[in-house]
Amino acid sequence: MGRCRIVVEDNGEGIPASLVERIFDRFSSGDGGTGIGLATCRQVVRQWGGEISVESEAGQGATFRFTLPAA
Repeated sequence: MGRCRIVVEDNGEGIPASLVERIFDRFSSGDGGTGIGLATCRQVVRQWGGEISVESEAGQGATFRFTLPAA
C-alpha cells in the first residue's frame, strides 16, 4: 500500500529549537496558545496509521509534514 505525503509550510515566527521536541505534546505551547491543536493533529494522524513531524528554526517559519496510508 502506498502513502500520501502532505507538506504545509508557513513563514511565521518559527519554533525555537528548545520546543521542537515537545510541540506535539498536549498542553505544551510555546506561543501562549492552549497546546491542544498540534497534539490533536498528531493523534488523528496516528489513528489513521500515519506520521507527523515538523522542521523549524526560530524566525524562519515552520514546515509540517505528515503521511497517511493511500486509499
